Amino acid sequence: IVGVVVLIALASSVVIIGAGQTGVVHLFGKVRDGEIRRGIHLVNPLARVEKMSIRTEEFSMTKAREGGAGDSLTVLTKEGLDVSLDLTVLHRLQEEKASDIFREVGLQYRDRIVRPIIRSAIRSTIAEFEAKDIYSAKRGEVSLKLRELIVRDLEPRGITLEEVLIRDVSLPERLTESIQSKLTAEQEAQRYEFTLQTAKKEAERKRIEAEGQRDAQRIITSSLTSEYLHFKYIESLKDRPGTIYVPTNPANGLPLFQNIGR
Repeated sequence: IVGVVVLIALASSVVIIGAGQTGVVHLFGKVRDGEIRRGIHLVNPLARVEKMSIRTEEFSMTKAREGGAGDSLTVLTKEGLDVSLDLTVLHRLQEEKASDIFREVGLQYRDRIVRPIIRSAIRSTIAEFEAKDIYSAKRGEVSLKLRELIVRDLEPRGITLEEVLIRDVSLPERLTESIQSKLTAEQEAQRYEFTLQTAKKEAERKRIEAEGQRDAQRIITSSLTSEYLHFKYIESLKDRPGTIYVPTNPANGLPLFQNIGR
């Protein structure tokens, strides 16, 4: 009988902590400060060991689908409009804080800590932005701000935030159509501005080209004297076969013949 009791005591004293887990030991309501890490451990057979996951876990807030109960949060934007968010928060329990969380909160820390902190951060963040910003251009900024608030409140409690993913933003149908129309109008305005700038640059190029041609013609015109034109005409005759050049007297235009008869 003693042997059987000893074997049972030894068996109940052996605790195996698997990968991705940590163990919290408590006896008669008193929680031991240190956690037991993965591997095989011998503990007091009267003590209990709570195994808590330290892997990355997902907490999602999703709208109701197919008749199920949803957990998405409807909050007010800066201008007082209702928006609903679908998001996922990736987090993990800090192993060195597991005993503190178990002592202060228990195993339901996700419902008692993670969920309230996330919902409070969402309300505070969305209240700083307008609906069109959340729906379009500033979604990344919203995620960053939301992450900062969640980290500020979760980290001291022993929970590490890894990522905040905003999957969907639901606005009232009329507001969605209005925002889409406004975004389309802004894109058209930007396209028109680009076209206008291109036309202005092309007009400037043509103006500069015309000024250059005008200046060139002005220079050429100022240099085209009758003597210069006469010279260019005479110069062109040298390439014509059979052409004889006879100089003339500038005073009367008669041909000049020198040394005739010599």
